[in-house]
Amino acid sequence: MSAVGVGVIGAGVISDAYIKSMQSFPDLSVVAIGDLRPEAAKEKAEQYGIPAHGGPEAVLNNADVEIVVNLTIPIAHVEVALAAIAAGKHVWSEKPFSLDQESGLKLLSTAQDAGLRLGCAPDTILGPGLQTARRIIEKGDIGQPLTALTLMQSPGPESWHPNPAFLFQEGAGPLWDIGPYYLTTLVQLFGPVAAVAGLGSKSRDKRTIGSGPLAGTEFDVTVPTHVSAIARFESGQSSQSIFSFDSPLPRAGFVEITGSEATLALPDPNRFDGELKVRRRDGEDWESVATTEATAERGTGVLEMARAIRADRPHRATGALAFHVVDVMASITDSIESGTFVDVTSTVEVPPVLPDDWDVTAATL
Repeated sequence: MSAVGVGVIGAGVISDAYIKSMQSFPDLSVVAIGDLRPEAAKEKAEQYGIPAHGGPEAVLNNADVEIVVNLTIPIAHVEVALAAIAAGKHVWSEKPFSLDQESGLKLLSTAQDAGLRLGCAPDTILGPGLQTARRIIEKGDIGQPLTALTLMQSPGPESWHPNPAFLFQEGAGPLWDIGPYYLTTLVQLFGPVAAVAGLGSKSRDKRTIGSGPLAGTEFDVTVPTHVSAIARFESGQSSQSIFSFDSPLPRAGFVEITGSEATLALPDPNRFDGELKVRRRDGEDWESVATTEATAERGTGVLEMARAIRADRPHRATGALAFHVVDVMASITDSIESGTFVDVTSTVEVPPVLPDDWDVTAATL
């Protein structure tokens, strides 16, 4: 067997991180890149030495592409994924999987009928930081896990992102843009969510781009920029979360899992590594229990899915997992509008942890 051929659709900011990682994996070969702006795809192809480039069809019609990596803006995720399935390709998408339950279910059923796989970010859940957290919890080191607290607060990405308007509109905002990292982590640790409640607010109707060629340009804000949510899991455990673009005090990467014997502080779920600390019931301070380092970042999930395809086994960062998180976020949004608890109708099976010897740098195919 040989490396799995990958084609990227979407030559925006995030594509650099994906391409750099995927080109470092012996089991993947990045053979094409496409974008609605062919000149952007050409620039990336020349930068990274990718053989084929052009519009999206340069990827969809390429016989060497087995997996399409869909890095388009959120509102286009489903449309592009369906086009890739129609072209006979497996699909890995950036989050969110879809913007609503209906289109997400259509995507799942279409892929299943075609016998093709769907994967979706965040693949940070496959990094050594969160994989180590799972092992600690599953060994019983904090006792019975009971509750979780997550916080993501920032002034918003418009100060540094050169084109941030889409992050404040449908399919984004702090819940849909950042929430998948935290909610997917919680599902990995507690299992599927059964019900949610949420409150949302918007600090202002317009924001101003702070950097790049569009600096000084105002844009509309159409979604809540501060969301508070609580969740009850099928297991009976619960969590409290804040997702905010309205805070002058940045506080990212805050995830604490409280068990019957100790509280575990996790690394930032938007990263692949970091330190893990425990505060024990009889302890007086935090104790460092592990410091993890990642050898790769974005694209790890594409690699794990590619190896799973060749081995004919289930992959881990599945479309079903991503859809359940979409269902959770859509239910939180419904709760914000209705002022009531909302049941989450989907469920999902949590995949096992990665083997201890899983190595992104190995050539296994």
